[in-house]
Amino acid sequence: MANKTLTATYEELPKLLKIVIQLLLGSVVGGIYRIIRFTETKNVVTLVVGLLVLFTGIGNMIAWVVDLVTEIISNKITVLAD
Repeated sequence: MANKTLTATYEELPKLLKIVIQLLLGSVVGGIYRIIRFTETKNVVTLVVGLLVLFTGIGNMIAWVVDLVTEIISNKITVLAD
């Protein structure tokens, strides 16, 4: 059995479930996803955006909408999450 990353496990969830998660908890999930993604890719921009999403109100709301749209369109969080 191959070792999956946490973000890969999240990305394998059914699309409808991820959309519901984004609607209910997207403001927190987006930040946590990016911080975990940083531990996998070591991209500092991803870490900074993840922290800003978690700890700022406006950044939080913008990321929530952007993440919801990217989940609907491409079935994964893509903006500033490399």
